[in-house]
Amino acid sequence: MLLSRLFTLTAISAIAALPLVASAQDTSAPPAAAAPEATTPAAPVAASPHVVPNGNLVSTLQGSGHFTILLKAVDAAGLADTLKSAPNITLFAPTDEAFQALPPAELTQLMAPKNAPLLQKILTYHLINAKVDSSKIKGAKGPVATVENTKLVIDGSTDQLKVNDADIIQSDVMATNGIIQVIDKVLVPSDVSLPTATAAAAAPGATGE
Repeated sequence: MLLSRLFTLTAISAIAALPLVASAQDTSAPPAAAAPEATTPAAPVAASPHVVPNGNLVSTLQGSGHFTILLKAVDAAGLADTLKSAPNITLFAPTDEAFQALPPAELTQLMAPKNAPLLQKILTYHLINAKVDSSKIKGAKGPVATVENTKLVIDGSTDQLKVNDADIIQSDVMATNGIIQVIDKVLVPSDVSLPTATAAAAAPGATGE
């Protein structure tokens, strides 16, 4: 199976060797205490999902309730069986809110059957063929190869762990066959452009026979 070959070909042997980033010493003076003033209450910050391990990667996502769009995408791309059985993998899992942040036309077209190969390419960009827990990310920064073969950048040089420009909002959800790192954005390889509704509207037969 193609996906099984991808996992074999992209095995990673040097996750622990991510280049360390020397932390810059902060020499600035501590900020002066601000005088009390009347302020408008800040808008409440949305709580991060609390994902609990529940078997394999897919069943853990299903049990959470925060990954309905990701699960639909996994099914549409033919990845469900792989994520249930492939061992020792890391999934950077965008929440429903992360997918909903995409323009609606892009998300609709991405989920269309004709775009299944593109969807598979994007989803496998969220997979690393090794267990990458937060201990391997903290204090390090560097590129890591994905199952899609394009590298993403893991950044643990600050308190907020990141992958590319996405925040890891819950780390180290330990499924039976791998690790889920929950993220707040959909990761897109640099050589991929998300589809829009324009091409579909202009396609022959789009307006009827």
